[in-house]
Amino acid sequence: MKTLVIDVGGTSVKMLATGQKEPLKIPSGKHLTPAQMAREVLNTTQGWEFENVSIGFPGPVVRGRPAREPHNLGRGWVRFDYAKAFGKPVRIMNDAAMQALGSYEGGNMLFLGLGTGLGSAMVRGGVVFPLELGHLPYKKDHTYEEYLGEAGWTKRGKKAWRKHVGDVVALFIDAFVVDYVVLGGGNAKRIDQLPPRTRRGSNANAFTGGFRLWAS
Repeated sequence: MKTLVIDVGGTSVKMLATGQKEPLKIPSGKHLTPAQMAREVLNTTQGWEFENVSIGFPGPVVRGRPAREPHNLGRGWVRFDYAKAFGKPVRIMNDAAMQALGSYEGGNMLFLGLGTGLGSAMVRGGVVFPLELGHLPYKKDHTYEEYLGEAGWTKRGKKAWRKHVGDVVALFIDAFVVDYVVLGGGNAKRIDQLPPRTRRGSNANAFTGGFRLWAS
């Protein structure tokens, strides 16, 4: 079964299909609508063969559909007919959850995506549980996202940011009773010494998660 995986982000949309060696990408941005995304993806991937589509969406997904319009993209994502646009069966999941699925190596795992914001998901016994931890309160009336996201790095500097990452990882390991934590997202590379029971993920794991989404 050949799958096209689409990872929708605030600055770019990345795509990879079964049998292809290198992902392609197109720019996104605050005016990108789902219709434009589908059209540009199909144009960019002409010649690729696929039977179904996986989409990693930057926001909550309920019953296989976006539940809320994304902050950094255009409008219309909640009600859009993705299967009709691509002419193939489509499965959609939160982008952090898709990367978590691709990062999973057994046991109970927590995924934290360190990027512009803070993505989060948990995998327990092979079952993915999307989370929205970034908007929960953390310190001084500020959220986890405000401390661990890009704003936290910019405002507090690398030393304080790294300390908060370590503190939050330890807190979440105890709170969620997980065996290990995977730190993904573009800012994971800024951590020179990983906290205990933690490993660094790769953005490429989002594609692995998208392929696994159709494996069962």
